[in-house]
Amino acid sequence: MQVTVIIPTYNRYELLKRAITSLQTQSRKVDEIIVVDDGSTDDTSKILQDFPNIKYFFQQNHGVSAARNFGLANATYEWLAFLDSDDEWHATKLEEQLQFHKQNPNIFMSYTAEKWVRNGIEVKIPKKFRKIGKDIFRENLSYCNIAPSSVLLHKSLLDKVGVFNEELRVCEDYDLWLRILCKYEIVLLDKTLITKHAGHDEQLGFAKDMDKVRIKVLEKLLELCECEEKRVLIEEELLGKKSKK
Repeated sequence: MQVTVIIPTYNRYELLKRAITSLQTQSRKVDEIIVVDDGSTDDTSKILQDFPNIKYFFQQNHGVSAARNFGLANATYEWLAFLDSDDEWHATKLEEQLQFHKQNPNIFMSYTAEKWVRNGIEVKIPKKFRKIGKDIFRENLSYCNIAPSSVLLHKSLLDKVGVFNEELRVCEDYDLWLRILCKYEIVLLDKTLITKHAGHDEQLGFAKDMDKVRIKVLEKLLELCECEEKRVLIEEELLGKKSKK
């Protein structure tokens, strides 16, 4: 099982070095690291001098979805993982997820628990964002609770449901994970194997009206989802979100 890790980035040179270091210090070697520079104007292009064994691509600024999709199109291997350039993996992350998939060959996507750090200090994760993993489709209908940096998946899933929607500037992960969940099982590996960092100047902002985007995603999902039980849950979530507008 060989793995390509895709890192989309934009003007995060110093943070990117930390992210790549966390990949290169994995207990199980990462087979391929692809950095997609989404139009940076800082020193990001120098990253190849620091890490000559990675693959670096530059594109004009088109957003994180386009950057991830560019990485997917250039990935060598069928097992795929993502790392946001301000996050980092813990040392056994890849080893433990690969071991899980070897033991569960019929599961083609997993994700992990995470640690949150803000301005260098660990913070308690709010109750609504804590991962349970019992009914993952329901747990991710209200908001996305699967961090891209924690995901490991097989390319065959994307061949069947599509890649990231480049029209979405936010909630692109919410959209893709739900499309996968409509047809396939995703499993939580309930171990803290990544750190999500916040509070830095380079952090991407959050849209004020993210629920408006989620409503559009759910309306489209309702057209695509063939499972009646899940369609009922989507309709209930839509009603709830629209009532708050």
